[in-house]
Amino acid sequence: MLYQALDAHLAALMPLRLAGEALQQLLTHPLIPTTYTPVARAAAAGLELFERATRRYRKPEFGLATVRIGDADVAVREEIVVERPFCRLIHFARDLPSDRDPTVLIVAPMSGHHATLLRGTVAAMLPEHDVYITDWIDARDVPLARGTFDLDDYIDYVIDFLRLLGGDTHVLAVCQPSPPVLAAVSLLAAAGDPAQPRSMTLMGGPVDTRVNPTIVNKLATSRPLEWFEHKVIHLVPHWYRGANRRVYPGFLQLTGFMSMNLDRHVGEHMKLFHHLVRGDGEGVEAHRRFYDEYLSVMDLSADFYLQTIRTVFQEHALPEGTMAHRGVRIEPRAIERTALMTVEGEKDDISGVGQTRAAHALCTGIPRDRRRHRLQRGVGHFGIFNGRRWREEIYPELRDFIRRNG
Repeated sequence: MLYQALDAHLAALMPLRLAGEALQQLLTHPLIPTTYTPVARAAAAGLELFERATRRYRKPEFGLATVRIGDADVAVREEIVVERPFCRLIHFARDLPSDRDPTVLIVAPMSGHHATLLRGTVAAMLPEHDVYITDWIDARDVPLARGTFDLDDYIDYVIDFLRLLGGDTHVLAVCQPSPPVLAAVSLLAAAGDPAQPRSMTLMGGPVDTRVNPTIVNKLATSRPLEWFEHKVIHLVPHWYRGANRRVYPGFLQLTGFMSMNLDRHVGEHMKLFHHLVRGDGEGVEAHRRFYDEYLSVMDLSADFYLQTIRTVFQEHALPEGTMAHRGVRIEPRAIERTALMTVEGEKDDISGVGQTRAAHALCTGIPRDRRRHRLQRGVGHFGIFNGRRWREEIYPELRDFIRRNG
């Protein structure tokens, strides 16, 4: 009933939120003299914090309408190449006379946030790559008639997308998809499939969570799988398209993320209050952009969530050599043609240092000169695929790695 209770709570607060928005607009109207008084500014700032705390955040847009290539702005179109019940494959088509840049499939995490969390990742790669991304669909919007979705289905999707794009593709997995992408490439390699990608980059992913376990890893092993099934799995309320589907709600995952750094999040909202009072537009917009994205979450299929908890975090099946996909053993040592790069953040509190690098010990068939590891100093989990360090330090090395192995 927690899901229904939260929805009812937000619905009950709707009149107050709308009234607060109206009063805030009145207090910030440029033609009203009292707008410029400290009392009015403080009241308007408090009303914005209330509105943001009671809002239901919708999925953001990528908003990448153009990309700078050389000295020109080139138009970009989002094209849905494939649409499955739980995922859309999106192509960022650039308006170029010919496209000979390397094709890159970015596999976005299915871990509560939308694929738009990787907007900065896509934006950095667009000028020099032909980019595709997996846009996972909120499980609460998938009718029960469309079937179930688990970790095996996730791997099937990745394999199908790689086959669609062809063997010249480079695949990039950010965080959660590192194990299933490694599994998918292993299966393609073992079968001698021509769709094996040219390179595979794993960024901040839980390949072996026995290495430097984080709070997230310890929680996953602290209780039996039945506890997670009984405590965090809920039914989607009847007013959504996915009514009665079993899900791990996005709001629970967001609560877990925020509780890990609660002091920082509280501090950021206090900064927003002071920015609003002072009229610091740049600081206000930076906060809004980040939290509009961060607070927009999606539900996960319960089958996928529980199978991932068991396989990746409790049984450590991939590094133990026991992981299977539909009865077929996953053997990373079968990978020979695909180059491997791993990226980790020194301050990552979600996937500890060494967890992603563990992929190298599993992929023994890849020659050493076609492997690369980067430990990025001074960044946490999100810093390895977004922000200045990503753009200026990590991306150039990834770009060169893709070019060398193309």
